[in-house]
Amino acid sequence: MTLARRLLRTKPAEILVAEGGHGEGGELRRTMSLWQLTLFSVGATLGTGIFVILGQAVPKAGPAVVLSFLLAAVTALFSALSYAELAGTIPVSGSSYSYAYATLGELVAWICGWCLMLEYAVSVAAVAVGWGEYLNAFLGSLLGFTLPDAVTRSPGQDGGVVNLTAILVVLLATWLLLHGASESARANAVFVLVKVGVLMFFCAVAFTAFKAGNFAPFAPMGVAGVTAAASQVFFSYIGFDAASTAGEEARNPRRDLPLAIILSLAVVTLVYVLVSVAAIGALPWTAFEEQGSEAGLAHIVNLAAGSTWPGVIVAFGAVVAIASVVLTVMYGQTRILFAMSRDGLVPRVFEEVNPRRQVPVANTLIVAAFISVLAGLVPLGQLAEATSIGTLFAFTIVNIGVLVLRRRSPELPRSFRTPLFPATPVIGAVLCVVVMAGLAGVTWQAFGLWMLAGLICYFAYGYRHSRLNTEVVG
Repeated sequence: MTLARRLLRTKPAEILVAEGGHGEGGELRRTMSLWQLTLFSVGATLGTGIFVILGQAVPKAGPAVVLSFLLAAVTALFSALSYAELAGTIPVSGSSYSYAYATLGELVAWICGWCLMLEYAVSVAAVAVGWGEYLNAFLGSLLGFTLPDAVTRSPGQDGGVVNLTAILVVLLATWLLLHGASESARANAVFVLVKVGVLMFFCAVAFTAFKAGNFAPFAPMGVAGVTAAASQVFFSYIGFDAASTAGEEARNPRRDLPLAIILSLAVVTLVYVLVSVAAIGALPWTAFEEQGSEAGLAHIVNLAAGSTWPGVIVAFGAVVAIASVVLTVMYGQTRILFAMSRDGLVPRVFEEVNPRRQVPVANTLIVAAFISVLAGLVPLGQLAEATSIGTLFAFTIVNIGVLVLRRRSPELPRSFRTPLFPATPVIGAVLCVVVMAGLAGVTWQAFGLWMLAGLICYFAYGYRHSRLNTEVVG
């Protein structure tokens, strides 16, 4: 077999599904309900972004930022529909990595998996880094004291030595993950309900100071402002695909995975729109421009109530939001590595499952150690921003994968079909490329270096250990 044919060899969807749930290292357990899967995606998506992003997005669009959130949601919806179809057709742990393996071949699958490592590991480290600051905001408002900069900031930041708070939240998530998927899902459900409850509390308080006049003029920056803000807030929607990494631990994956992906996007969109309407109703949009990113939700709710206690509750919501994101994204990272290990592209230690708790223990501990080092000691800089490209690349692959699989294997059972095919996946892919093109050049450079490192790793290990190609050669 030629090199090109080996690199582009696909793994049939039927084999991927047949292998689902188990590997040489043991089996995963199907325990997660539709409710838990939906909250996993909501937990990964609804992070700290909404607590600060309004202060950055409103000056670009004015009150029309509400439309920006809707436009970003529509952009995400095209990819979400493609994810829903492939998740229902190939319900396995690998998410877009496995979908790429079934449609575009091993090399593209590896690149997709490598992008997901960037998205999951680095982004969760970047989120964990900020946990100390939100924790200090909460402690300062509630108790009047804060933790020292030496343990809440990374080296390279003012006064930072070791970000112990970032390591702490990673260890908390690790402890929950090691207790099992169902236990992690229950903990995440609590986290998500708390942070959604806090955001609804914000809306309730902000609406008491609502002034309809704050929405005039509605779109002072015109259409250009709405689209500029939409590009910024789009990244607040990344994470809706988290449920697809639980394909082998869902009770009824063919039915529940597509529903969970679409429901989570709907829930997050509704929350974002409500929060943005309440915020602008309580604070004129020009005040956001004056305050900048400091015009966060805690600041707005304090102004609306004329007191500081509501800000304490909102700050607590931000602390919980980070914990939820760290938990769900770490879960997704371990399950993708489980799928890649089962295919031989990463070492077999990542597919070893504890027979009692039925979770990949060594996998989880390795991921936790890697993320802890990143979060506690490494200034992430532009690499964290490059996660956006990695995510959008994976989205693009999924959209293309729907087109390929419909053409190549039309007979496969599909519990969900993307509507308006082929327009929906084509538009989804184009929109992802457009958003990627708008990212900064230095972000592309960081992404290019990450891809180069990934290709080196693939040809040094994955190419030689690939089980699919070993079977062919044998």
